[in-house]
Amino acid sequence: MKIWLKKDIYGDFDAVDVPENTTAEHIFFRYRDQLPYTPMAAKINNIDRPLAWKVREGDRVELLDMRNRHANLIYIHSLVLVFLKAIWDISGNKASTEIKNSLNQGLYAEIKGEGALTEEYVNEISQRMKEIVELDMPIKSVSLNADMTLEFFNRHGMEDRKEKLLNTAKTKKVTMCEIDGYIDFFYDLMVPSSGYLELFEIRKYRRGILLRFPGHQNPSVMPEYKDQKYLYRAFAETEIWQERLGIEYVGDLNEKIAKGTMKEVIQLSEALHAKKIVEITKEIIESGKRIILIAGPSSSGKTTFAKRLCIQLKVEGKNPVYLGTDDYFVDREETPLDENGQPDYENLNALDVKLFNDDMNLLLKGKEADIPIFDFIEGKKMFGKRRTIAGAGEPIIIEGIHALNDSLTSDIDEEEKYRIYISPLTGLNIDSHNYIPTTDNRMLRRMVRDSIRRGKNASITIDEWPRVMKGEEKNIFPYGANADAFFNSVHIYEMAILKKYAKPLLERVDKEDPGYCEARRLLRFLEFFDEFDDDELVANDSILREFIGGSIFDR
Repeated sequence: MKIWLKKDIYGDFDAVDVPENTTAEHIFFRYRDQLPYTPMAAKINNIDRPLAWKVREGDRVELLDMRNRHANLIYIHSLVLVFLKAIWDISGNKASTEIKNSLNQGLYAEIKGEGALTEEYVNEISQRMKEIVELDMPIKSVSLNADMTLEFFNRHGMEDRKEKLLNTAKTKKVTMCEIDGYIDFFYDLMVPSSGYLELFEIRKYRRGILLRFPGHQNPSVMPEYKDQKYLYRAFAETEIWQERLGIEYVGDLNEKIAKGTMKEVIQLSEALHAKKIVEITKEIIESGKRIILIAGPSSSGKTTFAKRLCIQLKVEGKNPVYLGTDDYFVDREETPLDENGQPDYENLNALDVKLFNDDMNLLLKGKEADIPIFDFIEGKKMFGKRRTIAGAGEPIIIEGIHALNDSLTSDIDEEEKYRIYISPLTGLNIDSHNYIPTTDNRMLRRMVRDSIRRGKNASITIDEWPRVMKGEEKNIFPYGANADAFFNSVHIYEMAILKKYAKPLLERVDKEDPGYCEARRLLRFLEFFDEFDDDELVANDSILREFIGGSIFDR
């Protein structure tokens, strides 16, 4: 029979003949030598399917390797299953493992019930995982309804956290995965067998273990290890916040909604943000530094944070100046081009770095600076409309994607700089084995904001997201370690509110749209969250208001 095949995610469809009852995996084996990377799944007629899926006459088949975001997540979830299987084998089902969060180009996990974690034990896990991969054990998946899954959990004595999740969530189907006798629940697709998971690294880290894997930029190479100590500390602080709120997993949040106690959850979460802003403000004042640089990835809430920081500084008797680096864009015809010949507005050279440094040094000296205002329609800087003087000792708040890059502030005295990194680190997980990627949280924030403020549909946000992530990996993430302070802008309750706005946007993505698969994946993910309608409880200066509208800073 004839099908249409795209062998490379950046290639074109070609007509090919295949036998009946051919699976996507059979197609992979047939063209293995022509593929740049091993596929983890297939897109068949614009729907993501496991490689075991049988194709039919006329199907349009795309092989998805780890450069595709969903395929990358499938690799990670499958590797977690093998990781848990290895621990299960070694401990005799006595150890309890918790996948905590993303960290150091991997996932951070902790193991309980085995005493103090040793290098020998970690090496044993690594060796067992390599054996499982070498044996190429089949990974079987079966979709069960929620009641059948609960019965399974009860019969096998599995943790009650999964029961709470399924008792409270609206999901109707749950995917159970099995590898050589070990069975667990995962909400995503899996690779066909453990032999697909050749690249990984296990290392002991602090109280737990790092499970590391390749990234989507270069799926055939393990990324260089970089210890993100600042993220570890931030997640540790987030864990304390969650304990105070009484919410560890999605099931706990759903329970709060059902019991009608969300008002207190929202107020406590907002109070913890306010407390952290006060702490950072005091550190800034005690440091005596005046150039306050704020950066973070897309949809982190940088603007709201910066304005709330200005208010808190005023509470402490300061009179800060607030600036955004976007006003320092070079004139449009001078914008550098990317590898495709398109204007690269995220390139540091898209900013007039010399003018920026000159103006900041004038302000530091108490002199007047003619701060430009960039006219985005004309594509030029306008002068003479914002002549500014900073009072003696007064802080200058600067927010922008390059703010933590020393090349932006190369001519400013290092003793004047205080750096703040902001990002919504999602400590809340679906359960102890299914983590929530921070990127999903940020994309849903951006999707809702794009719709409310810019009239964009979900398809546009999904289409733009890979380019957004590429820019972050180049211009933002490498400089996070430079920060003097980290602000976690996530609200533990926010997904329950974002769902109300994001779900209808995702449901409107057409089946023929390139973003349809990603929309379906996000809808499956959102099914685990109960919706909370009363967003009037969210304060008008909340970071969440930057995305759902109604922020006092928009007026």
